[in-house]
Amino acid sequence: MLTREEDVDAHALRRQGWSISAIARHLGRDRKTIWAYLNGERVPENRRQGTDASVPFLDYCRQRLADDPHVWSTTLFDEVKSLGYQGGYSTFTRGLRRFQVRPHCDPCQASTGRDRAVIDHPAGEEIQFDWLELPDPPAVWGARAHAHLLVGALAHSGRWRAVLAESEDFPHLVQGLDAVVRQLGGTARRWRFDRMATVCYPSSGQVTSSFSPVAK
Repeated sequence: MLTREEDVDAHALRRQGWSISAIARHLGRDRKTIWAYLNGERVPENRRQGTDASVPFLDYCRQRLADDPHVWSTTLFDEVKSLGYQGGYSTFTRGLRRFQVRPHCDPCQASTGRDRAVIDHPAGEEIQFDWLELPDPPAVWGARAHAHLLVGALAHSGRWRAVLAESEDFPHLVQGLDAVVRQLGGTARRWRFDRMATVCYPSSGQVTSSFSPVAK
């Protein structure tokens, strides 16, 4: 059974030209399972929350990162797989972020050099989307307290584009995402949202059933 996040990843990687076998290795799944999801024979389970498979391995990861805060997530993933972890890579890294396993590192936070720009955020790797509330919305919108600005910023270069909207509801989000990505000239490989309720369940970080087809 793939999670919605893994299902989205599988479809995205397939469109990038990845083979079924390569996707299966990347997600840590059987290739027959990947094939079934890509062909619509199976769909992710419709559930709000599930048990995070990374939880039993977090103490190990915390110890490893206490010894070396700069261990790559791919290295940790290979190690926990050998210890019996059954989930996919995207689920594992989401668990690291959700439970804040990686310790704070002042040099990394302050750095504008290789570690932050090249390793963590390669060019074309990620767009960060955020809503901003602005005062004095257009008069034609009626009695509204705020205007809403959807901002999309490329993590590597800092280049950004934004779209003004009447609301932060789901239709305006989808319309805004399309407009921002077009203004940027295309999409990065990954979209990041900070617990946006129209995208994921804030309590778990799992993508919602309504946003999953948008992501695909």
